[in-house]
Amino acid sequence: MSPTIKKKSAAKKTVKKKVAKKKVATTKKKAVAKKAKKNSEKSSSLDITSEERWKMIAVTAYHKAEKRGFIPGDELRDWAESEKEIDKLLGG
Repeated sequence: MSPTIKKKSAAKKTVKKKVAKKKVATTKKKAVAKKAKKNSEKSSSLDITSEERWKMIAVTAYHKAEKRGFIPGDELRDWAESEKEIDKLLGG
């Protein structure tokens, strides 16, 4: 083999290594970003689903309505207050 061919093949190998390193770095960055996004999407430090949160709010709102004798007209206020209380309890 001539020296020119050796230089070209060595240069190709170097380029391939650099491309491979960039792919690994990009993949790692994406994995870290995905994990950070997943952690930030949690509604609280506890692992509860939105359905569980909704049920907690509903029970609290029911108890508020019960305390006021189920008199109609304040259902939305009961729900809003319950939602604030549950979110505060869950750390959100």
